[in-house]
Amino acid sequence: MKTKEEVDLRKIEKRLWSEGYHLIAGVDEAGRGPLVGPVVAGAVIFPKDYQLEGLTDSKKLSEKKREYYYQKIQEDAIAIGVGIVDAKIIDEINIYEASRLAMMRALENLKVSPDYILTDAMPLNTPIPMEHIIHGDALSISIAAGSVIAKVTRDHLLIELDKIHPEYEFKKHKGYSTKRHMELLKKYGPLENYRFTYKPVRDLMEQKANENTERK
Repeated sequence: MKTKEEVDLRKIEKRLWSEGYHLIAGVDEAGRGPLVGPVVAGAVIFPKDYQLEGLTDSKKLSEKKREYYYQKIQEDAIAIGVGIVDAKIIDEINIYEASRLAMMRALENLKVSPDYILTDAMPLNTPIPMEHIIHGDALSISIAAGSVIAKVTRDHLLIELDKIHPEYEFKKHKGYSTKRHMELLKKYGPLENYRFTYKPVRDLMEQKANENTERK
């Protein structure tokens, strides 16, 4: 028996399936807010009439649940694409444009071309028919899946970075500006994969520059 949430999550896809679209790609990104690391996008195409109980916006899921759905999506999806844009490019073109670029890369990395695209609030420049849906990760099963792929992929990248630089505790805060992260950032300074245009990092660099000037 379907729950209300499952029916709602497939409502958009059901409409598109009934209109003759079969390869619907849901796209979302993760990592706009962190001070370090890339922004990552995930694109997912499910089989027609696919359903997955309990899947929703990755932000509403525990880490354990996200890992479960990440594996389940890998097993069941027709295609999955991942797009990654690193901190240097984020600093060059801004996080909004970097998020858009990550989504385009995720779509390009799908092994099959979609005939319709659903994004979480992000308009994309593509000849493929598309809709950008506000809070789409909580309204579409495909976008929700994209959000899980993006979030878990990014978390895995931060866990790998933690192995290289355990003193920053990236595994715990995933690059977000928690109180502990800010303490460690002030103690050790930013690594090359920090986002230097982000205010907390920029302010810290300016503070250190002022301190060096005063010492001279």
